Amino acid sequence: MNKIGGFRDPAAEERYFAAYDRAMAECPEPHAVFDVETRHGTTRVYRYGDGGTPIALLPGLLATSACFAALIPALAARHTVYAIDTLGEAGRSVQKVPFKDVRDRASALDDVFENLGLTGVRLVGGSTGGWHAVNQAIHAPGRLGSIVLLDATTVSAPFTRKVLWYGLAAAALDSEWLWRRFLTWSAGEDVLDQPAARLVLAGIRCYRARVPFQVCPTEEALRSIEVPTLALFGGRSVVHDSAAAAARLEGLLPHADVEILPDAGHYLYLRPQDRDLILGKIA
Repeated sequence: MNKIGGFRDPAAEERYFAAYDRAMAECPEPHAVFDVETRHGTTRVYRYGDGGTPIALLPGLLATSACFAALIPALAARHTVYAIDTLGEAGRSVQKVPFKDVRDRASALDDVFENLGLTGVRLVGGSTGGWHAVNQAIHAPGRLGSIVLLDATTVSAPFTRKVLWYGLAAAALDSEWLWRRFLTWSAGEDVLDQPAARLVLAGIRCYRARVPFQVCPTEEALRSIEVPTLALFGGRSVVHDSAAAAARLEGLLPHADVEILPDAGHYLYLRPQDRDLILGKIA
């Protein structure tokens, strides 16, 4: 089996990048675009703003930098913001060497920070991006200043059974209808009119990832995290039990600032009132 992800075929790749360009058009014009060489491939990074603590944004699964379009302007007004297309997933990053394990994923991101000359990074991750932020804090924390987790998945609680059912059924049936239902259900509202959501759907349909399976870190690994941590959970999130996730993280990381936003769903940056609260905490 090919251990490196890729597009199904040239036609699928063309469809995907048409959706990618539409979604990225929602973001401000970047000040610079980098294809950063790492030991596992090239990572696409968009830089916005110029000053303050460097903030790196890690998207949810297959969501790319485009998912942060609504947050970037306010963050870039006070910081230098680096929006990253996750290596190993659909997007403009190109994987060339397989990942052996989750440590390799952390080393690939550490390569990005090293090659960009970044230290003291505030690493902000949404959904699966939050898992990556935690993975970085466990395995390669040297260039981090802090981590911010936005309803991070499989960090301190597993996916719900319904998430697993949707994923297995949609993949087995190769069903676009089921995937569309899943995105609407997980968001708590119909988001398919948004280019960033349609890009996620395009990634699911057009790209086949080959990366180590995402599982919760061990209790020992979570306790080893020393960087300041802010974790925000959506009280209405359906992808995991937010209350259980928050309580377990507080127990394992007593220095972390953990909060549940009672009216927020899984995608914390969708609703303007939630975005304003998030920006107040991380900007």
